[in-house]
Amino acid sequence: MAREPDRRDFLKQASLLAVAPFVITTGRSVPRDPIADTRDGKLRGQVVDGINVFRGIPYGGDTSGKNRFMPPPRVQPWTGVRDALDWGRVAPQPVGSDSEYTSMVRWLEQPGGQGEDCLVLNVYTPALADGGRRPVMFSIHGGGHTSGTSGNPVFNGVSLAKRGDVVVVTINHRLGCLGYLHMGDLAPEFESSGVVGMLDIVAALEWVRDNIESFGGDPSRVMIFGQSGGGSKVSHLMVMPAANGLFHRAAIQSGAALRSGNRETANATAERMLAQIGIPKPRFRELQQVPLATMIGAQAAIGGRFGPLVDGKAIPAHPFDPAAPAISANVPVIVGSNLHDGSYQNSNFELDEAGLKAHAQNMFGAGADRVVAAYRAVDPQTTPFKLLARMATDRGTRRNAITLAERKAALGRAAAYMYLLTYESVPHGGKFGSVHGTEMPLFYHNLDAWPIAGTGPDAQRLADRMAGAYIAFAKTGTPTVPGIGDWPAYTPDARATMIFDVSTRTENAPHQELLELSAAHAVTPPGAARG
Repeated sequence: MAREPDRRDFLKQASLLAVAPFVITTGRSVPRDPIADTRDGKLRGQVVDGINVFRGIPYGGDTSGKNRFMPPPRVQPWTGVRDALDWGRVAPQPVGSDSEYTSMVRWLEQPGGQGEDCLVLNVYTPALADGGRRPVMFSIHGGGHTSGTSGNPVFNGVSLAKRGDVVVVTINHRLGCLGYLHMGDLAPEFESSGVVGMLDIVAALEWVRDNIESFGGDPSRVMIFGQSGGGSKVSHLMVMPAANGLFHRAAIQSGAALRSGNRETANATAERMLAQIGIPKPRFRELQQVPLATMIGAQAAIGGRFGPLVDGKAIPAHPFDPAAPAISANVPVIVGSNLHDGSYQNSNFELDEAGLKAHAQNMFGAGADRVVAAYRAVDPQTTPFKLLARMATDRGTRRNAITLAERKAALGRAAAYMYLLTYESVPHGGKFGSVHGTEMPLFYHNLDAWPIAGTGPDAQRLADRMAGAYIAFAKTGTPTVPGIGDWPAYTPDARATMIFDVSTRTENAPHQELLELSAAHAVTPPGAARG
């Protein structure tokens, strides 16, 4: 007769289940908390919709005190199993805006709270240490170089990981004055202070190289991508020697950066910060001990546009000026923009034709009437507000994207792929047009996270195609995917451009005549893309 199981039997079975992916309870399987190994210690995550999610993983140490303005410190290893269940700290940043565009992104909450111990990343993966060697999609948030967080719902990697069988990594890194206050001309030990925000991203990529196989990823297939300021950071990574070999594809969404900051402007910004806080220039080292709230308050007060600069070492040259960087010549690139990227700058929906011509006069001088007439002939039904936004975008964000693609193609190595999003945003009755940010929930396949693109059948179909193209690019280096047809590489002759809209198609040199006309009559050089 079989004996009743005793406590020892129970403990034996429990020990076997401890290493299994599921616990059996009352005839039903429920996921266990996944445990991952890293070089610094073990991590406990959680299963979300079938995807293993690890949040708030440290890839660098605390950057406060003596570590403020310094390259990212190493992580202190831990013993036991560390919970990776909650969002880590958000990089300190000013918060708050009353603009109508910003009201469209009020979901921009700050999970985890702000703090200088903010060098954390999040991993979303279908499986752990299974030898799957999945491509890694490494997302860098936007917000210029002064705001943003990987914890925003639109960056949730569950959907991409599940849809594409890929590993998604999102990161936080230092921003604003804490990431880009240049003091290298004040003392040699601060030579990196104007670029530490970018060095943080390099450290996160090194973490991926060293640990991602434990999360089912392939360190030899890492795709970096970002929108707006995230695109600028991608552009800068492509010229950084420290980042060489850490990524293998790149995508830049409405944020192509051709040039970096300069020392003269950076030095002036540092002097303004010191004056605002009340520290004499010879005592600038005291900035390392200034309370965090004071630092961020001073940053907001001076309104400085903080960002990386060409320091001659970490960033040895401008990203894509006068040419594409040879150091990343073998990295294929997707680059593009939205038709009305510039409409985020104001919400003057009542702009009339007279107001449009007045703005055009400032932009194009004596050629204003000719430029307006050409744009109006191409888009006769649109509002003056959106027509002005399109002109501004063509001179700024779109022109930068095209120049980047041309210079990348000129290297004759890896391909550049161009896109233009013409699908219009939903909020405010579509008055903003294809505004800056419309592509985010589409590429990330997170329509419900931010309803700027809507959630209906057209938006869903477009999200399937755009996210599908990114997943294919991460896997193979080519973005062609069923549903969008062939996406040829960009060349200066054909200028093949993927048009993302309800109807997705490729066009050669779409409205090239408008770009050439606006460039010919520009009163001032084309502006830079928004960060």
